[in-house]
Amino acid sequence: MDKPKLTPLPSSKDAGDEKTRAVLKDMELDTMARTIWGEARGEGMAGMEAVAMVIMNRVDVSHKHGGYWWGNSVIEVCRKPYQFSCWNKDDPNLPRLLSVTKDNAYFATAKRVAQRALLGFLKDQTKGATHYHTRNVSPSWSKGLRPCAVIGRHLFYKLAED
Repeated sequence: MDKPKLTPLPSSKDAGDEKTRAVLKDMELDTMARTIWGEARGEGMAGMEAVAMVIMNRVDVSHKHGGYWWGNSVIEVCRKPYQFSCWNKDDPNLPRLLSVTKDNAYFATAKRVAQRALLGFLKDQTKGATHYHTRNVSPSWSKGLRPCAVIGRHLFYKLAED
């Protein structure tokens, strides 16, 4: 028996009808807000905006290259395994990430940041960063590299060319 072929979700800009575009826009907003909340809820507005810009920078790189390994849409970029640790199956905060609601002040803020990012209203203080990590870790991919920005407790790197 053949395995079913998985088809990536189109971005909300590429979806066909208006209803599909609206659903995908809502999914993009929710996924991005959850990623921002999961990765930077304790980093204040600047940290949340920086994570949002890394997501948008990855989407932009992907579009400029006609596709990229980490995904081609906000949802694919955020949910790519082992890219944003908040989505990892073994992350102890994953249940909280999946159940957080707009009643949580940090999630409400993350949702506003995500909306502004998706509309193109955020200034990129990361200088085009496509990767980051906290000061507490030193991943192998960052060895010998200089960060292009330091925001809060995160170091940002531009590893993919436009």
